[in-house]
Amino acid sequence: MSRPVLYVAITNHGFGHATRTASLVAEIQRLNPDILIVMVTTAPRWLLESYIPGHFIHRPRGLDVGVVQGDSFQMDLPTTLEKLQQIQSQQEAIVAAEVSFIEQNQVGLILADIPPLAALIAKEARIPCWMVSNFGWDFIYQAFGPEFAEVTAWIQNCFSQCDRLWRLPFHEAMPAFPNITDVGLTGGTPNADLEEVRQKLGLNAPPDRTVLLTFGGLGLERIPYENVQKFPDWQFLTFDRHVPELPNLLQVSGQAYRPVDLMPLCGQVVCKPGFSTFAEAVRVGVPIVTLTRTDFAESKLLLEGIQDYAHHRILNNPDFFHGDWSFLREFPLPPRRTDGVKTDGNEVIARAIVDYFQSKDKEF
Repeated sequence: MSRPVLYVAITNHGFGHATRTASLVAEIQRLNPDILIVMVTTAPRWLLESYIPGHFIHRPRGLDVGVVQGDSFQMDLPTTLEKLQQIQSQQEAIVAAEVSFIEQNQVGLILADIPPLAALIAKEARIPCWMVSNFGWDFIYQAFGPEFAEVTAWIQNCFSQCDRLWRLPFHEAMPAFPNITDVGLTGGTPNADLEEVRQKLGLNAPPDRTVLLTFGGLGLERIPYENVQKFPDWQFLTFDRHVPELPNLLQVSGQAYRPVDLMPLCGQVVCKPGFSTFAEAVRVGVPIVTLTRTDFAESKLLLEGIQDYAHHRILNNPDFFHGDWSFLREFPLPPRRTDGVKTDGNEVIARAIVDYFQSKDKEF
């Protein structure tokens, strides 16, 4: 009997989709190490390996665009639309190439977060497609104006052919999907010894004076790092590769640690709106201090989510870019709701995938 093979397609947009999906894949491997994982993504292998401890095949293919960005805030909508139209025009060739790969490697299931073409690939290959997300790209693009109407309709048609959507918290309605199951938050879990991390990084400040600055894989073009000098007895951690040399600002290697590994050492995480950062901070229980975005439809959903379920502070962007960072000394606001949010997304989805392959084995 050959090994079960799972084809995991990840949207070509930043690092957040890759890390949350890789966290889920790690749980699949924990439950059933025999499942062979094919990671179909342009995300770098080192990033995937930081979340996936076991073996996997990396197939670097971009099945969608996401949004073309200069950094975590600056979007290039004309180029985004152009690249979307290119993929749409090349749809048949892309689908044919992936179906050939799937058939040659006896893939049994597609898991996608959340390239629309994955559903069409699955239909052509005659295997199921399960998707995982808190939003669909149609939701994002339709907010960009009428010039995106055609590709939005095309994406909705793709999503309508998805066999099952695992809908994450902080979500939009996602009406294009015919079969929706709601689950809890996904994301990474700290796996480093905290005292060992503290010693290796030379951290001396207590958690309430330790701050993680993290702005996703694309970062921000201009972060006013000089403000950390106003907090000489505090410790600031960042994964940014371009930082000034300051005594209380530590640049951490992303290939040595992940943001989630450092969160338990920190009193607050300062970030931009992003599902993966928010989800991991909520799972760890560290307060979130976030910038805002008005030009990306998902951001409103995320900000509502942390206001409901996390200790938080939402910044006016000028306070971050031009202020004195006095917000760091303020107590975060408590969550508006007391019932909490489920955090079992990794386990629920991984178990369903493992059970699916086990049921397929029984058929033969």
